[in-house]
Amino acid sequence: MASTGDHIAFDRVLIVEDDEPTQRRLVKLLLELVGSTDCVTVADSVAGAKTAVSASEPRLALIDIGLPDGNGLELISWVAKQHPDTSTVAISAWGHEEVVLAALRSGAVGYLMKERDDAELRSALQSIRRGGALIDPLIARRILAFISLASTEPLTPPLTSAESSSKNDTALSERESEILQFVARGFSNREIAHLTGLSRFTIEGYTKSIYRKLAVSSRTAAVFEAKAMGLL
Repeated sequence: MASTGDHIAFDRVLIVEDDEPTQRRLVKLLLELVGSTDCVTVADSVAGAKTAVSASEPRLALIDIGLPDGNGLELISWVAKQHPDTSTVAISAWGHEEVVLAALRSGAVGYLMKERDDAELRSALQSIRRGGALIDPLIARRILAFISLASTEPLTPPLTSAESSSKNDTALSERESEILQFVARGFSNREIAHLTGLSRFTIEGYTKSIYRKLAVSSRTAAVFEAKAMGLL
């Protein structure tokens, strides 16, 4: 994943969307934000998107979940693994909790709903450009409720020694827990470095460790996963 909470330059943006009216709408919104569409590439399939990402290494990829030749979730995961300097944001008409969580776990830094009006999408894109990790307000509340419900399910049987050892491997250190709290409050790595007196590179190391332990690849997914595990 490209961004860990800092500014994302919109000088190279890829739109992966097979619906032409939606393509035009997103291009128009980006034009209003950056003043030129020379930096915007459009793909209408998973295959076309992979070619475009490999060729231009975009800073940001807006990826539709439903594509004619594959699943946008798999594309988001592929980008996260093969081109980690590219941030991805899922765009969809679907607001199912499981789909949103799957997108975040795959590496997306945000999830936007197509049904939002232009002003709301423009504001969301501006937030993402500033490094924000954005979930559409219509579904964020449902996601939190979904996680809360999951956390109240009956306890599982006691862990075996092997399972207990594995669980300990994912335990966050005191410093990691502190940094996770800052991440949950929306601070960027640069801001966390200033607040803790550590270097930005040290903070990046801690956030990568947090991602690994929580089995996620974005700030937003880390926060949701931590809430589900009772760490926040």
